[in-house]
Amino acid sequence: MGMRFNRRRFLAGSAGLAGSILAAPTWIPATVLGRDGAIAPSEKITVGFIGTGSHGIGWNLKAYLQQPDARVVVVCDVDSTNMAKAQAEVNEKYGNSDCAATKDFREVLGRKDVDAVMISTPDHWHVPISVMAIKAGKDVQCEKPTLTIDEGKRLIKTVRDHKKVFQTSTEDRSLDMYHRMAELVRNGRIGKLQKIEVILPKQPQMAGDPTPQPVPPELDYEMWLGPAPFAPYTKDRVHFNFRWIWDYSGGIICDWGAHLFDTAQWGNDTERSGPVEVEGSGTFWEGGLYNTVKDYDVTYRYANGVVMTCVPGNPSIKFIGTDGWVGNRGWRSRLEASSDEILKSVIGPNEVHLYTNPAGEHRDFLDCVKSRRDPYFPVDIGHRVSTVCHLANIAIKLGRKLKWDPERELFPGDDAANAMLKRTLRAPWTLD
Repeated sequence: MGMRFNRRRFLAGSAGLAGSILAAPTWIPATVLGRDGAIAPSEKITVGFIGTGSHGIGWNLKAYLQQPDARVVVVCDVDSTNMAKAQAEVNEKYGNSDCAATKDFREVLGRKDVDAVMISTPDHWHVPISVMAIKAGKDVQCEKPTLTIDEGKRLIKTVRDHKKVFQTSTEDRSLDMYHRMAELVRNGRIGKLQKIEVILPKQPQMAGDPTPQPVPPELDYEMWLGPAPFAPYTKDRVHFNFRWIWDYSGGIICDWGAHLFDTAQWGNDTERSGPVEVEGSGTFWEGGLYNTVKDYDVTYRYANGVVMTCVPGNPSIKFIGTDGWVGNRGWRSRLEASSDEILKSVIGPNEVHLYTNPAGEHRDFLDCVKSRRDPYFPVDIGHRVSTVCHLANIAIKLGRKLKWDPERELFPGDDAANAMLKRTLRAPWTLD
């Protein structure tokens, strides 16, 4: 990777420079050598940003620019306005004009001076770009979720075959209230777990305007569509609102389920597996551009007997066991339990301690790029959480109860359901 390459290049080049260094004393700033608490440039992880919309800049770029051992060297977005904004923020932070910018992510992947990429694109681009990045030798942090179950399986194989570090990008596992409730459940503080109640937000009440419009000059719309089916441009299709269109996302269930279902799987000790049955009902947007699930009521059953429900409302999660309950009401809200004894319980040194990093997903990823260990939300677990989301959408679309085999990752004997495990990528894009 580039971080080690830079160091080797510096050491190799130093021999050839020895004569000139001895001939004339040279002052080298302490920051270059890494003294006085500074990190030498050769020790920094160089990062390329792919996708610089509101979340890409406001959350991911903001976090990376605060990391002393990371250096953002290039930004990419199909919208030149977003791209220029990101480039300006990077240059302002570093006090120079060195940050490169491009509309084509392949130029980022082709740079030998990029160690890792941060992908903040719409969902339909997550896996294709991640796969290409890994094959190009980059470690990857990518926003959740996958677009299909099949794509998630392909992503796992690529990450493991190439021995790269992959962080599924959410903050949940670094947040104390979610980490704490999962540890309490895993250590039996509420007795035997029986039920998990997950509440996701209600989908925004809008339909979207499908009327074709001229493509703005700042947008490379063909690249924005990428592997998705061709569709005429309309402003309600792109940027934030892609979430409500089936060609690019799985709607509110995928957008928010990738957060709260992860805590559910974590606490249930099924983070590398999944439910064995799912059934759900719901309504879809009609008469406009948006066509993902609008209202929903989903029930999952696990092999260990746990039942998990999911309905819309105030985003929350609650674990219910034979001896009490623990959870919270509202996103990132304070931990609650059926008794103070549960809330104040101390997890002993010989009990289950779940891996976390309170400094967040970006810090955790950088640490793991150095150590080569899996981050707190690795590719396998991220795929399983996305799968829980996809199972809900498939069950609602088919309108019937489905059996799921989490080991073989298929619906036993159900051709109609299995046909929904994948989608066709538009040429010339491929996962091969």
